[in-house]
Amino acid sequence: MVFANAWEQRKLGDFGTVSMCRRIFKDQTTQNGQVPFYKIGTFGSRPDAFISEEIFQEYKGKYPFPNVGDILISAAGTIGRTVEYSGEKAYFQDSNIVWLDHGGKIDNHFLKHFYSTINWNNLEGSTITRLYNKNLLDTRICAPEVGEQARIGAFLERLDTCIVLHQRKLDSLKKLKKSLLQKMFI
Repeated sequence: MVFANAWEQRKLGDFGTVSMCRRIFKDQTTQNGQVPFYKIGTFGSRPDAFISEEIFQEYKGKYPFPNVGDILISAAGTIGRTVEYSGEKAYFQDSNIVWLDHGGKIDNHFLKHFYSTINWNNLEGSTITRLYNKNLLDTRICAPEVGEQARIGAFLERLDTCIVLHQRKLDSLKKLKKSLLQKMFI
């Protein structure tokens, strides 16, 4: 990879705005149902609430909803946890799970890796329990043009995949070693 253009320091707010899904009230959810509803406590894991297909379609059509590839970020609880939206039927808790609506002005994989470098709890003016829209939009990022971002993001994704595969292999070898040691000394 050869990168010729200078990186520019900007604020995330220069790329877009913070978006979030429309509020879902407790009486609109069920313990099982058609469309998973992710709250801050279930974000990135298994949902414990669901909404109807009708509400999902209505809200998805009328209100902000993430695009495939958008990086959702937790703004409460464990601040800064990210999930890439892959297009599945799912709905996300308002204001606690947000994304940068940037219209392609920044590469999502690049953005995801950038988010992983930030200690959100130490942002000036923020509290430990909340990431406010202003904090996110005022966050400074050094970024090249979008094409270079895409190549860097793709490289980092491949590296992550390689790390995961090697970690699985290491875990498997550790289990094998433990099993062999048990058979040898028991």
